[in-house]
Amino acid sequence: MTSTMEFDRELDTSGLNCPLPLLRLKKTLNEMASGQVVHVIATDPASVLDFGVFAEQTGNAILNHREHGGVFHYWIRKK
Repeated sequence: MTSTMEFDRELDTSGLNCPLPLLRLKKTLNEMASGQVVHVIATDPASVLDFGVFAEQTGNAILNHREHGGVFHYWIRKK
């Protein structure tokens, strides 16, 4: 699957289960500047709920979310 969405960093959490994808996302966002976008790749189905709640609570924005063949892709903009 390819995407034309632009991003500043890519984070591949494939094979990791909750809470590791969320913890890796938090660490990556802490290293990024406001307004930058991270493309996260995850295989944990719980990431849909985890990332959604995280974005809601922190003010970071999920710009797009796609699932293809059990692989989840998120584009998240740091607030």
